[in-house]
Amino acid sequence: MQPEAKDPEEDSVWEEPPSMLWGLDPMFNAFTRLYVKDILQMRESCQVSGIYFYNSHPIFKVYVLGTVVYKREREDFFCYGVDDGTGVINSLCWKDEPWREQGDPATRARSFGSSAREDFNPANELKKLRQAKHSSSHLEIGELLRVRGPVKTSRQQREIMASTYYKVSDPVMAVQISWMMEVPQLYRQCYDKPFHLDSSAQNPNIQGGSASYLLGRATRILKDFLKEKEVTRFRPYDVQDLLQPLVSRQPQKTAAEQEPEAGPSSGPPTSFKQLRELLQKSLQILQDEGLVFRKVKCQDEVYHVTEQDKNLLMAIRDILREDCRREKYAEKGCHILHILSSVRQRYSRNVSKAALELVLKALECNSDIISTSDILGHSTNYLKWE
Repeated sequence: MQPEAKDPEEDSVWEEPPSMLWGLDPMFNAFTRLYVKDILQMRESCQVSGIYFYNSHPIFKVYVLGTVVYKREREDFFCYGVDDGTGVINSLCWKDEPWREQGDPATRARSFGSSAREDFNPANELKKLRQAKHSSSHLEIGELLRVRGPVKTSRQQREIMASTYYKVSDPVMAVQISWMMEVPQLYRQCYDKPFHLDSSAQNPNIQGGSASYLLGRATRILKDFLKEKEVTRFRPYDVQDLLQPLVSRQPQKTAAEQEPEAGPSSGPPTSFKQLRELLQKSLQILQDEGLVFRKVKCQDEVYHVTEQDKNLLMAIRDILREDCRREKYAEKGCHILHILSSVRQRYSRNVSKAALELVLKALECNSDIISTSDILGHSTNYLKWE
């Protein structure tokens, strides 16, 4: 099965992160539990072959659980077609040397049964372990398979080069149910949240010290402040002093190194410029993540904390209550873009999609609304809970 064609407009607005920053993403060295459909549709890196991107996360190792729907055996490997309900991907499972030397499984099973009655023999016990390993790795069509390994593209087809694979005994479907509960949670909590390398590691304009270190520390300080104090809105000068220690620790330029000024009162000191620039960049990150927004853009900079804005929550609840009564949305709910358009018309034009998603998640956790999700767990429609 070949990956589906991508939208050229979508590719044109996406920029691949530099390879030296991939290791900052914790998903890079993990076996990512992606759906087969997403594995087949991942973009391949233009910098390093064998590296793929899902939602800006660099990935080269995956972990899949599915049913064997296709099998092909060769002298050195098995090729299993694994179906997880979203798609089918080939898994190339290599045989090791002891495997090829063992011969027919049925013959070995009879020989091990006869030797079981003998006294304990380490050599026989080792053979039994090898037989158990062989049995768990020899699958037939319809059996459940776990497979982990890097993703490769061979002859324009995506496949998994299995580093670990084995048969799963699941008579009451407990393993499959557990998998179907865990994977959507991973998507919501990790995979569907882009890893913004550009905002945390590529800001060379801040003077003094490491730009990524300063900006990361500043952003965390502001997030902790908003969470602990539970403020509903603030102005930049309300939180500016929180970042002052970060700038105070940085080495300042001497008078000879500073650029000449037009006069003694032509501008603020260098440290204040650094503080202001650091604050602006940190607030921009919070806006990009949807944690804060500006209801009205004017000279008086007032930032509203998204999760603490009760008027925004009430506006979204009212929109869903009214629109879900209409025949068009009564069954499947309102699409998130429809809700976003209505919120911008009724409440504020500056509410971002990221901010809306935070509010919808909070409302869903409080059982005020429910979401209708597809099989991949990508929630796009919402219904008012009556």
